[in-house]
Amino acid sequence: MNNNKKEQPSAIPAKAYELYDKYAHGMLNRRDFLTAIGGLAIGTATAASILGGLLPNYALAEQVSFNDPDITATYQTFPSPEGHGEGRGYLVKPAKAESALPTVLVIHENRGLNPYIEDVARRLAKAGFIAFAPDALWPLGGYPGNDDDGRQMQRSMDGQKIIADLKAAATWLNKVDGGSGKLGVVGFCFGGAMTGLLAAELPDVVDAGVPFYGSPPPADKIADIKAPLLVQLGELDTRVNAMWPEAEALLQQHNKTFTVHRYPESHHGFHNDSTARYNEEMAELAWQRTVAFFKQHLS
Repeated sequence: MNNNKKEQPSAIPAKAYELYDKYAHGMLNRRDFLTAIGGLAIGTATAASILGGLLPNYALAEQVSFNDPDITATYQTFPSPEGHGEGRGYLVKPAKAESALPTVLVIHENRGLNPYIEDVARRLAKAGFIAFAPDALWPLGGYPGNDDDGRQMQRSMDGQKIIADLKAAATWLNKVDGGSGKLGVVGFCFGGAMTGLLAAELPDVVDAGVPFYGSPPPADKIADIKAPLLVQLGELDTRVNAMWPEAEALLQQHNKTFTVHRYPESHHGFHNDSTARYNEEMAELAWQRTVAFFKQHLS
């Protein structure tokens, strides 16, 4: 649980969340986004307070310290011959493992390996997994320290090479020292979409997948999935939710093992505790389910 909750305006208009979602996913440029936010200011909810609530404050996302004695964290490179040649990510292990442990690949949103995703990797290590969070921006120098630049960098890259890098990271992690050979994948937003895609394209590598509010796997690849999926969606995330009914029908048609949860009063990004989109109660429930799911299917 995060005890340093982000201070929020008394009321962030619902329209503001919709605008931020469009901005964060490249459907609205920064100038138009700021202009539109300014038009929403009402009473005590000034444009500055609305914007401050929506944009991330990563100091609030640290639930597990990087120097927590129960974990060891390092940055590691891995080969990616079909991608950018080499990738790098954040590897976190329990400090006192007495046996081989299951591994979990953690895939970030559309802006690189930010502090929130690194903390998610540490949370998994505290729960008894070896976690690895690759940075898709590594070929350009890595996450630049802010999300706006990170989004622009990721948007400029070859998407197919990014996918190849993530597949290489999964293959590398599946054989990492201390690992049991069981691999889970969890991802958020862009990473949620990549979670389903990796389950489809690496069916003999991925043993369980947990996509958070990402688009579903391509329809023509769903039949290839072998891993059970736990799909975590926010009830208010209409853009992503509209994509899932067809996918659910195909998953059922092909007799796949999956569960879809739609969390009440939750926006896109509801698990990210660095912004006002964070829904603490639903995020905690989704995380408990995630950890239990991985323990069930990766043991």
